[in-house]
Amino acid sequence: MTNSMTVSRRGLLAAGGATLGLAACGNGIGSNGGTTLDARVDATRDYMKRNFPLAYAKIQQASGVLYMPLMTEAGLFFGGAYGRGALRINDVTVDYYSATQGSWGLQVGAQQYAHIILFMTPEALANFRSSPGWTAGADMQYATPDGGQNAGVDTTTTSAPVVAYVFGQAGFIIGATLSGTKYTRIIP
Repeated sequence: MTNSMTVSRRGLLAAGGATLGLAACGNGIGSNGGTTLDARVDATRDYMKRNFPLAYAKIQQASGVLYMPLMTEAGLFFGGAYGRGALRINDVTVDYYSATQGSWGLQVGAQQYAHIILFMTPEALANFRSSPGWTAGADMQYATPDGGQNAGVDTTTTSAPVVAYVFGQAGFIIGATLSGTKYTRIIP
């Protein structure tokens, strides 16, 4: 048996372990469905309001907001992420979504984080809602809270049709990104 075969098997074993680990996480799987997700979304919204008032003001301007209160990501060369959340229009839940991501490459570790995606125009919101599986891509602008009051609000994010805020990270992973995350409508 060669080392390259051993590494490949180890990578495969690590990927399987990461997948099982993600499946066992407290991401609302087997929970009270919509009630639990709505409570988590409320807590996420309230956290943004308390800690990032300028970002919250931007939330108020959005045509729709996808709240993902808890994403769990793990990887050892092969990795994945999973979470569930809700799309709100005028602060009313209209749909529930799952977010999944698979990846490979330089990544080691595990983390949990929250994120929200703001659809600033009716067209961006309609595109998201009509898609059978919307994928976060290069056209999305990121505004990461840095502990300050502005949470990354600048001239770039002010004019972007889709803006993502990633916050509340716990744990550590090298090579983490939202790019390529697929959002799919679900029934909780």
